[in-house]
Amino acid sequence: MCGIVGYIGNKEAYQVIIKGLKRLEYRGYDSAGIALLNGSMNVYKKAGKVTDLEKIVAGKNLDANIGIGHTRWATHGEPNDTNAHPHVSQSGSIAIIHNGIIENYASIKEELTKRGYTFQTDTDTEVLVNLIEEVQKKENTSLDNAVRIALNEVVGAYAIVVLNKNNPNQLIAARKGSPLVVGIGDGEFYIASDASPIIEYTPNVVYLEEQEYVVINRDGQYTIKTLGNVEKSHEIQKLEMSIEAIEKGGFEHFMLKEIYEQPKAIEDSLRGRMNAQQGWIKLGGLTEYINRINKADRFLITACGTSWHSGLIGEYLIEDLARVPVEVEYASEFRYRNPIINENDVVIAISQSGETADTLAAISLAKERQALIYGICNVIGSSIPRMAHAGSYTHAGPEIGVASTKAFSTQISLITLIALRLAMVKGTIPTSKLREILYELENIPKKIEETLLLDAQIKEIASIYKNATNFLYLGRGYNFPVALEGALKLKEISYIHAEGYPAAEMKHGPIALIDENMPVVFLATNQSAYEKIVSNVQEVKARKGKIIAVVHKGDTQIRALADHIIEVPETEEILSPLITIVPLQLLAYHIAIMRGCNVDQPRNLAKSVTVE
Repeated sequence: MCGIVGYIGNKEAYQVIIKGLKRLEYRGYDSAGIALLNGSMNVYKKAGKVTDLEKIVAGKNLDANIGIGHTRWATHGEPNDTNAHPHVSQSGSIAIIHNGIIENYASIKEELTKRGYTFQTDTDTEVLVNLIEEVQKKENTSLDNAVRIALNEVVGAYAIVVLNKNNPNQLIAARKGSPLVVGIGDGEFYIASDASPIIEYTPNVVYLEEQEYVVINRDGQYTIKTLGNVEKSHEIQKLEMSIEAIEKGGFEHFMLKEIYEQPKAIEDSLRGRMNAQQGWIKLGGLTEYINRINKADRFLITACGTSWHSGLIGEYLIEDLARVPVEVEYASEFRYRNPIINENDVVIAISQSGETADTLAAISLAKERQALIYGICNVIGSSIPRMAHAGSYTHAGPEIGVASTKAFSTQISLITLIALRLAMVKGTIPTSKLREILYELENIPKKIEETLLLDAQIKEIASIYKNATNFLYLGRGYNFPVALEGALKLKEISYIHAEGYPAAEMKHGPIALIDENMPVVFLATNQSAYEKIVSNVQEVKARKGKIIAVVHKGDTQIRALADHIIEVPETEEILSPLITIVPLQLLAYHIAIMRGCNVDQPRNLAKSVTVE
């Protein structure tokens, strides 16, 4: 959500910043802007895309080797040229870019107005930059100390970078509840929301911790302090991603590339963590706390969006295999209902980015109540892994498309290993069954590759239903969360209303919607409830609904009833979501493309939701 880029060094700052903003477009935004120092403070900003910003700066003086840039996802104030970042203080000497929300901005704004400040925008960010300026004047202090004092007065979340007209050799950055990474080059520094704008220039980075700020000087020195003014040292980390991983690689869209990357992503997620022939599973984070985890009274899984759907599958897996009770909670609701949590609980937090604000707030509460926190994330060095007691990375590689695909499948793969390892420790699974599942898990990437060969067929189905106004997705057991995820994918990128339901719940309301214009997608690979699903299909058929059924190869019974059949390879029922989700991702993708939608950057959405 929003994107930050800052640069100080010997390169042309404009080129570094614009390229960086394009790398961050996947995060979702509605306006963009830059501020450059070259004797004067030159600020250019524009509602729309980064390409719109490039048009308005054409022919302008862009000669500078220090600057900041931003892509904004509107919170306070509508998306327009005025509210776009950067924002400048009343004197014009300080510019700021900001991700997050300042919750007490109204009271601060009122006080600053009394002191003679006027405001040109509707944003909380303009309030913050003027507060910094007022503190600097009132306290007669350095700008970095003024930033520290001001941030101690605000309530909310932020990642900021501050540019000072009176000191063209310094950048100041700070974070709380929103990620910020500093790239360390040869006599130059980069600042960004994540590593994607940095990897092209340097693999060496420092991740700022909560409530820390950094003062970066052109002479190659940088100082990190807490907001309590305590100096900190951080180990320089090496980025593991490659520049190729954040390019489209010949695919038309990142989303399609990432759908096709799922076989490799799952292989990477499993590599070194299991051996079917020898019957072992090794997860470092799990091993360290295995005794406490084994004695847990229950598991609480907390997540948002697609990760919440992964968590639902995790509930089925852990209860089914390890026989431990599991509750799955929306992170956005978790802390607001005063949940009962104690030291005998294990809280599993799932997040692709590791920066989801609601999930961070949920685990903060759980940690206060002495629960063990286990994080499942994709982005190395992100906030949730640093906050958790233990955890595992999914190793899906960078996911640029806003609509999550390979993150979902790798989360499920990892949760499957966790459930199986718990089952081994508890003795709730026979060795023969364990190896059977592990062998099948090893074969999942090949079966997904086989499923991807159905792309042309799925594209043809998409062409028939691209103008539908509603979709219904139905599944049972392990495929119920897949129905939810399939409906979410369609909603996110094609803007068609879609709902996922347990198939048996159709009779409790949704059946009233079914007519000859309603496409109904059935996930019908469950052998344990196959006859029940057939009955549900017949109920839709009797009401003239259009049936798209995902079935195992060789299915004849549902084939005779459905309008369209998508045959996928057979697998263990507990692993079926890893395969059945793929046709739904492709269906959503092709419908969205045919409707002229931007599948990589859907309207109003952000990749990483770093504000509540």
